[in-house]
Amino acid sequence: MARVVVDVMLKPEILDPQGRAIVGAFGRLGVHGVADVRQGKRFEITLDGEPTDEVLADLHRMAEELLSNPVIESYALRVEQ
Repeated sequence: MARVVVDVMLKPEILDPQGRAIVGAFGRLGVHGVADVRQGKRFEITLDGEPTDEVLADLHRMAEELLSNPVIESYALRVEQ
């Protein structure tokens, strides 16, 4: 069994209001020295077998079409054993 992890983040040029709110909350809670926070999404996909090139191609397609919005987000896909 293998696990594929897809991390989805807003592109750097896109404003992240949730991240800014988190930075503000850090300050109110006494945590100082945090310059920026970017929030994202993480998907963990467990496969029945080994990740073949065909399966990984399908997962890349799903990451781009289903899990992320390619206009404002980028994704990184990696296999964990």
